[in-house]
Formats: sequence, C-alpha cells, structure tokens
Amino acid sequence: MTLIRRIVVAGIAVTTLLGVAAPVDAGVGKVTDLGVPLQDVLLLGGVVAPGPDGRTVLWGASSGTPAHLNAVDPATGDERGRFDLPGAAGAWAVDATPDGSLYAGTYGDGRLYRWTRESGVADLGRPLPSENFIWSVAAGEGATVYGGTSPGGRLFGYDPAGGVRDYGRLSSAHAYVRSVSYANGKIYAGTEAPAAVFEVDSATGVAERLPDPPGLDPAGKWAYDVNAAGGFLYVRFGGAFPGPLHVWDIAARTWTDSIESAHGLDVSPPDDQGRVYFVKAGELVGYDPRTRTVTGTGMPFTGRVANTRGIGWAELGLPDYPGKSLVGLLWRGLMFRYNPQTGARSFVQSGIKGEPIDITAIADGPDGRVYTGGFLNGGFAALDPRTGERTEFHTFSQSEAMTAHAGKLYVGAYPEARVYAYDPALPWNSTEYSPSPEPGPEPNPARLFDLAADKQIRPRALVSAGRYLVAGTMPDLGSLGGVLAVWDPEKGALKYSQRNVIQDQSIVSLAYRDGVVYGGTSIYSGQSATPPTQPEAKLFAWSVREDRLLWEIVPAPGKPAIPALTFDRLGRLWGIAGGAVFRVNVAARKVVSTITLSPSTSASGALALNRVDGLLYGAHAGTEVFALNPVTGHRTVLRQGPVHQLAVHRSGDVYFAEGPRLFRYQPQRR
Repeated sequence: MTLIRRIVVAGIAVTTLLGVAAPVDAGVGKVTDLGVPLQDVLLLGGVVAPGPDGRTVLWGASSGTPAHLNAVDPATGDERGRFDLPGAAGAWAVDATPDGSLYAGTYGDGRLYRWTRESGVADLGRPLPSENFIWSVAAGEGATVYGGTSPGGRLFGYDPAGGVRDYGRLSSAHAYVRSVSYANGKIYAGTEAPAAVFEVDSATGVAERLPDPPGLDPAGKWAYDVNAAGGFLYVRFGGAFPGPLHVWDIAARTWTDSIESAHGLDVSPPDDQGRVYFVKAGELVGYDPRTRTVTGTGMPFTGRVANTRGIGWAELGLPDYPGKSLVGLLWRGLMFRYNPQTGARSFVQSGIKGEPIDITAIADGPDGRVYTGGFLNGGFAALDPRTGERTEFHTFSQSEAMTAHAGKLYVGAYPEARVYAYDPALPWNSTEYSPSPEPGPEPNPARLFDLAADKQIRPRALVSAGRYLVAGTMPDLGSLGGVLAVWDPEKGALKYSQRNVIQDQSIVSLAYRDGVVYGGTSIYSGQSATPPTQPEAKLFAWSVREDRLLWEIVPAPGKPAIPALTFDRLGRLWGIAGGAVFRVNVAARKVVSTITLSPSTSASGALALNRVDGLLYGAHAGTEVFALNPVTGHRTVLRQGPVHQLAVHRSGDVYFAEGPRLFRYQPQRR
C-alpha cells in the first residue's frame, strides 16, 4: 500500500470512528429569492411647513432606496406628496426656509437636496467633499440654509445665489456637528461628546463656545438637539433618548433653566404666549421660558422612541381643533395633534409608505423558524423554512446579532449594546417598540442587560456556551475596546463582563467548544469616526469556567477584522478575515492552514458549518457566497452578489441576504 493511500485510508478510518462522513464538494444547488421580510417606515428628519399646494403639511424624510420626502396632510394623515431623493438612503437633516424651499441633508454620501414647488427636487451635490454625513440643517434668511457634518465636524452655509460657504471645523476635539439652529444672524451648533455648543456669526464666521450649563458634566454627552425659538436656545444634552433640556437666554447670554427627561428631536415654534412644546417623560408639555413653568397636556407618548420628527402649528379645520393646533410626526409614521384651546388630542397613522429594510442578522431559531433583523429601521421577522413565507413581523430595534440558546432567541440590539431574549412560545410584547394589544403580558422580547455603562454600542457577536450566553461588543464613539459579557439565564444575571480582553479591539465573532469561548476581534470601534490604534485583528481563547484569557494570536496578518468563526464536524476551528479563510489548531495555538480567496482586507464576512453536508458556507467581503470543503480546501462559488449576512438552517438550507432581500440556497442532495 502506498504512503498516499495509507494516509487516505487512515483519514477515512478516523472519520468513520467519529461517526462523521467526509464532506463532498458542493454541487449546483437551487437559489430562491424569498423577497423582503422586513419593511417599515423610518422617519428621521422632519418639519412643519408649506407643501406642494401651499397648504401646511408635515414633511418627513423616510429612509429607503432611495430615501423620500413625504408630505402629510395634518387633518387626515393622507399623503400630499412623495418625492425621491435619488442616491440617498435617508436624511436626519430637514428644514424649510422662509422662501418656501425645503432642504434635506443626507447620510452615506453627505449630499444636500432642495425641493421647491416650481422645480421639485434638485440634487445640489456634496457641499463639502470631505464630509459624508449631514446631521442637521437649519433655515437662515431667504433661501439660505446652514448644515453640520461628520467626520470632519464642519459647518457650512448654502444659498442658491452664492453657493456653498465652508465655515470650517469648529473644534479640533470634535468630529461631529450633530445639531444646528439659527436666529438673528447667529448659527448655533452642538457637537458629540464631550458636548460643546458654539455660536457662530453667519456673516464673519467668528465662532465662540458657549459656557457649559451649571452643574453639567459634558463628558459622555452630546449636544444632541439645538433649537433656537423665541429668543431662547434649547439644548438637549445626552443622546437619542430622554435627557436634560437646558435653556439659554440669547439676549442675557446666560443659562436660565434645565428640564429633566426631555425627548428630542425638536421643540415647537412658540405659540402666541411664547410657550414652546416638546415631549417630557412620555407626555407632551408646554414650557414658558419667562416663568420657567412646565404645563402638562395629558397627551401620552409611549415606547422607547418618542422623539418628534418635526413639530409645529397648522390649521386643521376640524370641529375639536379650532384655530392653530400642534402637529408632528413620530419615527414610524404616526402623526399626533393637540389643540391648546379645547385640549383635543389624537394619534393618526399617516399614509407614509414603508420601505424595505436591509437585513443585518439571520438566525435559525429555537422553534425551527428562520429569523431576521434589520438595519436602522430595525424590524423583526420570522419565516417558515418549508415555504419561505413570512409568518410574523414586528416593529423592533436595529439588530446586530441573533442566536438560539436554551429554547429562546437572543437578540443583540443597537444602540447601548442591549441584549434581549425572545420566547417564540409566548405572545410578542415589545413594550419599547410594539406593545401587545392585550394588557398585562410580560415583555417578550425581554430586555436582559445592556453595556452602555461600559460605553458599548453594538453587540456584534452572540454564542450559546453551555449553560451561558456569551456576547461580544463594539464600543461607542470616542472609545476603543469591546466587552466580553457572560449571561447566566438560570440566575437571570451577568456572570461577569470584561472590557479590553484584547486591548483597544472590538469583539465581532464568537465560537464555543468544551468550556472555551474563541473570539475574533476588529481593530475598529462601533462608530467609524474613532481611529484604531492596533494594526491587525486577533483571535483569542477565553475560559468560561475560570473567567480568564488563555491565549491570543494573529491568525491573518494585516487583516483588520475576523468577522466569523466556526467549528467543523471534526471539531477544528475556522475563521474568515478579509480574503483569507484559516484553520487553527487550538491545542497548539497556531494557524495550520490558510486558503486565500482574494487579497481583500474587508472587515465583512461570514462563515458557518452546515451539519448536514459537512461543508462550510461563507460570504466573502460582500462579493460572493461560497461553499468550502474543510477536508480538501476546495471552494465553490455559489452566487456573486453583495452578501454580508449568512446563516445555515438545521435542514441544511443556507439563508443569505442581499440588502433587504432574503435568499435560500438548497444544496444539491446526494
């Protein structure tokens, strides 16, 4: 018997002893387009202003492909207009100027758009070529608008006659101008943490930083919302969720008041008595800055996200709403209205159309269904794996990761690195996002913990680890170093959490075997504006029982991230990093083989074992889906396309996403 034959026979003998058949290279399977499982309304920026026929409407920018400007009738909720923003995915920044123009500043490419009744939407291009995100725009005089950007933390102005004016970077310590407002020749701009507010002379460009409000520590807080109204500046410090609203008297140049638990994103223009309205602690309230009194309206706002997307005044012509009523939009397209004279109040679902949502997480659930979660708009959907049809959909948070453990589906949600447990045997009841219509049921998904105190934002990796669930996270803006968190479902508590397991690196992939969690890192933070300090990603081993780091190596030199790890049927650890797939001998703590797919250094990738056929299925750098034989190293490209998310179902079918569309690959059965 030749040496080669003896090796082959020995290999077959080993796999037979282990009860594992050697995998066969992938053949040609079947790909089925299952459509769009996640579709919902997401409104970011908005304003109350004249619409297409000159009457007052609620304007809201809905995220999508492309994004849209939506005009809503405040009396009926009907659509009065819907206008594409070509090439844009969404817009936080929307405002109307006195001449009747509507401006929208977008994210992704940092473009500015202008709508007018006469000409419709005009793409004005990128005001500042270095900036890819316009966070806020504010109306100036005539047709002039001012905007704030990232990643350069710059301020600009635009008017149709003179074009763009670059006011430059407001602070060398800041990368974001998150909020902008204008009053009487002055531009007011707020930054990310540590929060700062600047007053900029619109004519000379001279900038002055306002003093911090008394008793406020700006560390860890953003000047998230800045609104000039009626001679006062209202600045909400914190983040996307309720925080203190501080009041600056512009003429007296002093901070005069602070209102706790204020929601964003705006305060209303003042009424005839000088009162502004906003949401405080889940209730619409009026505030008089002269007497510093808050008056409740009795109008409740429920759920985690109760931020107004445009708030202002309109005449509705309805019996219970005489004169001017306060109107506004919420993030899922719900319209609210309140009349100060009669106290009448109501919520009306607007006619804004839902948009497809990009899929960011796919999982084989504990009940055998296929689950998906989405980007930004969020959403939560379950599909029947036999038919591919959607059986459940709910409004929910942006999902970063999903995994099944002990009969429940665990979901990692953005922001604050929150982790939830969903029991598919019980009714859905997300008290934060989509409450049950029946009173009384317990929250499901139940929020277990978050890692906001550790400055974490994305729970990018989840894995079932014996009796525990283990999470790996990415930090928020201005921070580096993820957290490894171990949750004990039996005790309902964190066993422990450890930050900077690998110094200044996030944890973006996890695998588990025999009491040890293996983690893949990324040199990047959870927010792109934070520059990395480390040159390449690492692989580490962590003892769950002993709560300690066992070892760390660099398995793919020069690669910035290891986005996926998996064990094959022989118990060998595999990972993907850019264009490299590597196998690690965990006992020897070293890489024993590397398969080069391409020279890519992408931080994107997926890799998972198919227990039915023994092959590894992966997504490579957002370019293809492939099958890899872990014994022979042979790779078969199954589909070309922009794939970043992939999961293998217990049936052996492979599910992957191209943007908002979900596909099922059924391997050729042998």
